Amino acid sequence: MSRVRNTVLASAVAVGASAQAAPLKIGLVETLSGSQASTGLMFKTATRYVIDQINAAGGWNGEPVQLVEYDNQGGPAGASDKVKAALADGVQLIVQGSSSAVSGQITEDVRKYNLRNPGKEVVFLNVGGEALELTGDKCHFYHFRFNPNAQVRVKALVSAMKQDKVQGGKVYSINQNYSWGQDMQAAILANAGAGGYQVVGETLHDVNKIQDFAPYVNKIAESKADTVITGNWSNDLLLLMKASKAGGLRARFGTTFLDQPGNIANAGEVALGAYVVHAFNSDANGKESEQFAEDYKSKTGHYPVYVEGQTVFGLQVVASVLKGVKAQNGKLNTNTFAKALETAKFKTPLGESEMRAADHQLLLPIAVSEVRKDARYKADNTDMGFKTVRLFTAQEAAAPVQASCKMQRPN
Repeated sequence: MSRVRNTVLASAVAVGASAQAAPLKIGLVETLSGSQASTGLMFKTATRYVIDQINAAGGWNGEPVQLVEYDNQGGPAGASDKVKAALADGVQLIVQGSSSAVSGQITEDVRKYNLRNPGKEVVFLNVGGEALELTGDKCHFYHFRFNPNAQVRVKALVSAMKQDKVQGGKVYSINQNYSWGQDMQAAILANAGAGGYQVVGETLHDVNKIQDFAPYVNKIAESKADTVITGNWSNDLLLLMKASKAGGLRARFGTTFLDQPGNIANAGEVALGAYVVHAFNSDANGKESEQFAEDYKSKTGHYPVYVEGQTVFGLQVVASVLKGVKAQNGKLNTNTFAKALETAKFKTPLGESEMRAADHQLLLPIAVSEVRKDARYKADNTDMGFKTVRLFTAQEAAAPVQASCKMQRPN
């Protein structure tokens, strides 16, 4: 009898040990060094903010979630190597945002790995790669996007500027020459009719290689454009704004990433009256957005700007789904997780958001703001900041599912 009892106890201990498997690992494969690191580090800060929230609430499966950082050094090749390292380390969820080119590499690496390793699938949580192809012909079941794309951003931006009667009849389009910039150029042209403007000039330039934007500013001035619409980000936007200030450019800017730290300081008075479309602004929705902004500042030392809001909200959707997914043999079943995530709904400080199952694009509220001196939250230690002028619901801001997305789900 004693021997039987000991055997049962030993079995119970073995089952318990199995249930207490290694904690859930989330890998941040991000640009943490080099010229684009300023953006990657903001993705890191926002990701850490949510991981800390998850762990403060008890973690997952009784264990703290581990955030493992991998520096992709800003390029697809580096990202591919770091994805391999993450997979070898047992990472099940991969987070990345800086650069659509990097996102394109990661999503393809994840897709191929999952085909070769059924039952060990990993999920790519895209919090910043905005190229249309990622939810178009490159869409797949294990990729989820939590940020807007060019169609969403330009639609909202143009709509707000037209309503405010500041668009003007002549628009110059300047963007980086890769998938995201090309999408922006196409969206700017596609919205010309709705916005009531003519595109009087277009430029696609090398990414992160232009040191002097003065020649481009001269071309913009020669076009006599009323408005410059650009999807530029990181150093390419910083230097464009700096050159615009030096050249005395009088055109109004319509941007996607003007709230990146440093842009307002570089642009100075040139930035006044410029518009930016973003997934979060601290004054966009009264107390709800302000309370989140204050909490974020208390944890990170600064108010959420640029890519941080969208990253937090996206990963909070992930956290809400994880709460309802039970461990299987002590691990996260990523198929079960992904099936729950593709129908998730979540209330952000700006309003309701929901994942669209057809292409795994999160539909989220979008704010459009103007650079003004009476903005409550100042930028770059200047007397200017971003004052929200329009807040679009997730449905108002949404762009349709692309016909090229052929979503295939596991059985």
